[in-house]
Amino acid sequence: MKNAVLNIDRDVKLSNVNKNIYGHFSEHLGRCIYDGIYVGENSEISNIHGMRKDVVEALKEIKIPVLRWPGGCFADEYHWKDGIGEKSTRKKMVNTSWGGVVEDNSFGTHEFMDLCEMLGCEPYIAGNLGSGTIQEMSEWIEYMTFDGVSPMAELRRKNGREKPWKVKYFGIGNENWGCGGNMRPEYYSDEYKRYQTFCKSYSGNELFKIACGPSGDDYNWSEKLLETVNNRQMSAYSLHYYTIPTSDWSYKGKALEFSEDEYYSTISNAVYIEKIIEKNKELIKKYDPEEKIKLIIDEWGNWLEVEEGTNPAFLYQQNTMRDAITAALNLNIFNNHSDVVIMANIAQVVNVLQSVVLTDGAYMVKTPTFYVFKMFVPHHDATLVKSEISDIKVGVGESMVSALSSSVTTNESGELFATIANCSLEEGFTLEINAEGVISAEIISADDVHDYNDFNCEEKVTLKEYKGYREENGKTYVEIPACSVVSVKFR
Repeated sequence: MKNAVLNIDRDVKLSNVNKNIYGHFSEHLGRCIYDGIYVGENSEISNIHGMRKDVVEALKEIKIPVLRWPGGCFADEYHWKDGIGEKSTRKKMVNTSWGGVVEDNSFGTHEFMDLCEMLGCEPYIAGNLGSGTIQEMSEWIEYMTFDGVSPMAELRRKNGREKPWKVKYFGIGNENWGCGGNMRPEYYSDEYKRYQTFCKSYSGNELFKIACGPSGDDYNWSEKLLETVNNRQMSAYSLHYYTIPTSDWSYKGKALEFSEDEYYSTISNAVYIEKIIEKNKELIKKYDPEEKIKLIIDEWGNWLEVEEGTNPAFLYQQNTMRDAITAALNLNIFNNHSDVVIMANIAQVVNVLQSVVLTDGAYMVKTPTFYVFKMFVPHHDATLVKSEISDIKVGVGESMVSALSSSVTTNESGELFATIANCSLEEGFTLEINAEGVISAEIISADDVHDYNDFNCEEKVTLKEYKGYREENGKTYVEIPACSVVSVKFR
C-alpha cells in the first residue's frame, strides 16, 4: 500500500453541513411513486396508508431529511387540483414526459405530505411554472399552508386536513431551459420574478423560494438569473448535474458492464461538479456580495442506460460499487462547499436512476448508494472543519483523477467524523491522520467494482464495522483498500 496523509485542523471551523445535503428526489416517473413508494391501501404488499412499509423503514434508516416532489419534468405539466379529493373521481392524465402512461393522480398533495410526516422529513415542492398559471401556484401554497378562512383552506378541510402543513422549500419551475418551457434565461428570470410575487407566506409559514438554475456548466444561465433576481426575491437557485461514463448522451454506458476506462471516466465526470459549484459561487459573490443566495443541487447522480427488458422511459438502472464511490465523492464535495451548497437531492429515491432503494413486487433491496447515505449520517448538521488529504493521481488516459476524497466534520460533543473515498481500482493506501481516540470505523467495499445487491439474495455491497486501523504516537493509521469508502469517528 502507498502512504497518504489526512491533516485535520479541528480548531478551524468553516461552515454548517446542512443535513438537507443528504436529501432525495421523487418524481412521477416509471416506478418511483407507483410500486416504489405507493402501492395503495388495498395492496397485498405491507403498507401504511398505501405507502410501502419496507421503503418507509429503509428511508427512515438513512434519516432522510428532505424529499422533493412531484418532479422533475413532470412538475411543469402537473396540475395539483387533479390530485386531491376522492380518489375515484380524480382526473386521469397522460404523463407525456415519461412514457405516455396514464397518471391516475391517486398519489397527490395529501399523500405526499402524509409520506413526509411518516418519514419525519421536510417537503420540497416543485411548482408548475411551465404550463401552469400564477393563480394555480398561488392557490396551491394557500391550500397547503393557510390556517384561516379562504376558499383554498376550506377546500383542504373538506378533503380531510383541518390544520395546514408546514412547507418551507418551494421551487418555482423546473428545468425551464428544457422540458419546463425551453426558455431563455432572461425570459425565465422575468417570469420567476412575476410568479414569486404571488407566492405568499401564510400563517407563520415562511417560504424559501428556489429559482430554476442551470444545467451543468451553463454559466450564462446563472449569470442572467443573478443579474435579474435579487436575494429578496429568491433564497436559492437549483443546479442539475448528471454523471455519465461517456461524453455522448446518445449512449451513456451500462450499469453492470463497464471497462476500466469507463470506470475512470465516470469518476472524472462526477468530480467535475466541484468546478461547477466553485464557478457558481464566484457568480453569487459577484451579484450578491452578502452571499445570501445559496445553491441547491436538486438533481444529481449517475445516469446510465436502462436495464435490458425494462421500459426505456422508466429510467430503471442497477447500482454497483461504482455508484457507491461516486455517491461518496459527490457528498464529500457538497460537504466541503457547504458554505454555499445547502441542499442536494439525489435522483431518484426509488427505482429511477441512482436510487437508494429498488423494488420488485413484494421484494425490496438496498443499493450500495443506500449504504453510503447511511454511513454519512453523522455529517448531518455537523460543522465542517479544515482538512487536507494527499492528492495522488490515478486513472487511465485523459481520465486522471485524485485517488482520495475526504470531508471532516465535528459535532456538538467535539467528536470528529471523517469520510474517505478511494476511487483507485488497484491501489490501497495507508492513511496517516493527525488524530487519535477512535470511537468507531466503518467500510463499504466489494470483491469486484461491478458487484451489486440483487433481490432475495445476500447483499454483496453493504456497510460493515472496520478494524483496519492502528493508533500510534498521537496519530491514527487507517488502511484504505482499493475501491472503498471508509469512515472514522474520533473523540
